[in-house]
Amino acid sequence: MHEPELVDYNRIAWDHLAANNNEWTQPVSPETIQRARQGDWEIILTPEKAVPKNWFPELQNANILCLAGGGGQQAPLLAAAGANVTTLDNSPAQLARDREVARREDLQISTVLSPMDDLTAFADQTFDLIIHPCSNCFAPAIRPVWNEAFRVLRPGGELLAGFNNPVRYLFDSFEMQKGKLVVNHRIPYSDDRDLSPENRQKLLDNRQPMEFGHSLTDQLAGQLDAGFVIRDLYEDSWKIPEEPLSEYMNVFIATRATRLSENT
Repeated sequence: MHEPELVDYNRIAWDHLAANNNEWTQPVSPETIQRARQGDWEIILTPEKAVPKNWFPELQNANILCLAGGGGQQAPLLAAAGANVTTLDNSPAQLARDREVARREDLQISTVLSPMDDLTAFADQTFDLIIHPCSNCFAPAIRPVWNEAFRVLRPGGELLAGFNNPVRYLFDSFEMQKGKLVVNHRIPYSDDRDLSPENRQKLLDNRQPMEFGHSLTDQLAGQLDAGFVIRDLYEDSWKIPEEPLSEYMNVFIATRATRLSENT
């Protein structure tokens, strides 16, 4: 597929996941929102580990973009904690989850339907903070995402991003679902390009999103090349049967990157 076709396909696939109650499409509970209103909240960028609180600026009245972060999870929590929140996502169903929680909890959340590398809806230096959960594995190219994130952040603003360690994509995902680690791919990786015709058809038949294993050069140096300074990072794992690699290493990374003030 060409890149626009891949973006369109993944939009439909994520709508399908939302319709089937995938865990990343499940809105947070009223009790969780109530705790966030009282200052008791946490955000994840990767499957399990909470983002350190010292990575966040003061949230009250901060302008925050949840980048490819629909699903009724991070955005409502941040809005309940006092931030002005916008969610941009490629999936109408995921954006609907954010609006669902906003209506239920009387929160203000703006939603924008767009691929994560197209932030033309926003002027330069619009946001104080960007929350980018582990979703850029669904983007065919990642460097345009970092470039756009830099553009729309104000000087001194932070980009908090989660992503896959590309080593995950060395292994055959269909064999991993059986608990086996079989090296079968090169990095960078693309479901569209690198799966066997049989496995690619299985993915299409099941309406699963296409994934892309971006190199660490593009994930880390890509942020630096966009103009960010990476200030911190941590690794995370995902202890589920479909992730046997997690028995041996952490397979997710989260970074804290800053757009320095212009006089720095």
